[in-house]
Amino acid sequence: MKIVKFETFPLSIAYSQVEHSSRVHRGGVSDVVVKLTTDNGLIGWGESCSGADTASIVAALNAMAPFVLGQDPWSSEAIAREVFRTGLWDYRAMTGNYAFAGIDMALWDLCGKDCGQPLYRLFGGALRSEIDYFCYLAQGTPESLRRQCAAAVKRGYSCFYLKVGIDGAAEEKMLEAIRAAVGPRGKIRIDANEAWSVPEAVHWLTRWHAAFGIDFAEAPVKAFPLSLMKELRQRVPVALCANEGLERQSDTVQMIASGAADVLCFSSYWVGSLRRFHTLSQMAHLYDQKVCKHTHGEFGIAAAAAHHILLTLPNATDGAQQTASVLADDVVAGGLPVATSPRWGLIEAPGLGIEIDAEKLQRYHEAFRRDGQFLPYAA
Repeated sequence: MKIVKFETFPLSIAYSQVEHSSRVHRGGVSDVVVKLTTDNGLIGWGESCSGADTASIVAALNAMAPFVLGQDPWSSEAIAREVFRTGLWDYRAMTGNYAFAGIDMALWDLCGKDCGQPLYRLFGGALRSEIDYFCYLAQGTPESLRRQCAAAVKRGYSCFYLKVGIDGAAEEKMLEAIRAAVGPRGKIRIDANEAWSVPEAVHWLTRWHAAFGIDFAEAPVKAFPLSLMKELRQRVPVALCANEGLERQSDTVQMIASGAADVLCFSSYWVGSLRRFHTLSQMAHLYDQKVCKHTHGEFGIAAAAAHHILLTLPNATDGAQQTASVLADDVVAGGLPVATSPRWGLIEAPGLGIEIDAEKLQRYHEAFRRDGQFLPYAA
């Protein structure tokens, strides 16, 4: 089995609500879908994260194509080595990882289809029968937060996630509304996207944990130097989650070994492949750290790939991150279970176990060609 065709489709799909944080303000997701076709007719699908600029990811994928065409999909590690070492993408690690992650997903999709097995079985089999996902709340008035939470509680959500770090006084009122709406057992997680200094983080986390019970705080301060997170971890009663600062394999290894975080929030985008994500998550387990699957904003292809890995991890948290519930549409035929529910069970179809809606693929490809990407600084 050899790969004979390499295609890329940059897509733009709108959110049903604006994503607003201390770092981004955007109205949807623009990613690049990768389609690999083999000489025996199998098709593998993947999704590359756009990061800051979708066009640069398309260019990177085109540069990687010669290392993929003509190769056996079962040689994914050899392909990755050629891309990063011979192709020199290890000198542009983040762009390389964001782009290659989509190729890697498509290679694994082909392998699963070739042997007739769902992806999670190729990574050691499932350790759980389902994964719990979070409710992604939109910043707004306290009444808006109450409405969002009340609707989510009815759908069975137990983990609620709010971006913070913009206006502490306003966010305190939002958190008060969230706690009132979700009750004492609902988990509240916050993400400051590194907006705070250490003193600011100490102030807000100590205050909010006492008042509302914060389950964990994601990226409260800059990840590097590691001394910032380590100092904060000693001064607050809240579990800390690292996200920014896990941009490469070496960064993730440093964070794990440092003990600066209780939870790692990352995905194959950060480290370039599903195998690396799986391996580094297992390493975190040896250090008694949890892993919360991250989303940059993603379509159902990347969501399905990560879901397979989560099923196999001994240290996966509940409240895994997803954007399916806030996307206006998707290219996965029939959508994903987490578009309307917090839980997603085993996927038993081969490979990624999803089908792509060809009409929607073309529609949102045309939307990208017509309107461009959803910029991270414009709704």
